[in-house]
Amino acid sequence: MNAINPTGWRPSMGENVPGAPIQTFTGNRGLQLEEALLFELGLPDRSGVDFPETDSIDLSALGPMARTERPNLPGLSEPETVRHYTRLSRQNYAIDLGLFPLGSCTMKHNPRLDEKVARMPGFADVHPLQPVHTVQGALSVINELAFWLIELTGMQGVAMTPKAGAHGEL
Repeated sequence: MNAINPTGWRPSMGENVPGAPIQTFTGNRGLQLEEALLFELGLPDRSGVDFPETDSIDLSALGPMARTERPNLPGLSEPETVRHYTRLSRQNYAIDLGLFPLGSCTMKHNPRLDEKVARMPGFADVHPLQPVHTVQGALSVINELAFWLIELTGMQGVAMTPKAGAHGEL
């Protein structure tokens, strides 16, 4: 119980009995891990950041929008915050350790030659806002790839832009 959540209520997934496994759509049992929220861990008088005193700041420019009381932020030290997010990260699925059925699995099957070309100097360090005259080699490779994809598939055109979130995962 704390100032943010004085009743101790936590969001839940429907009619779950405490301690009972979650039933999934397929009838399989899911794993339920309870992790305290940052607001449940923190104390109002603790902070991982040294904020300046508000008395020395001119708040007149904020007018009626100036705060009259302290915000209800969880007070955690930096090590406590790091430990919290490290615990949460261990619950994430690592796409490089097994099959992940959301399109990411295909990324692991890129030929080594493709990966080698993608890491070549002048190709791996291209920035989207780089001047066009400095990226002519990369644009030439993309243009030639598009040409051959059109030639091989018989399509009228191809798009060389990312089409899914999986393009940015690794």
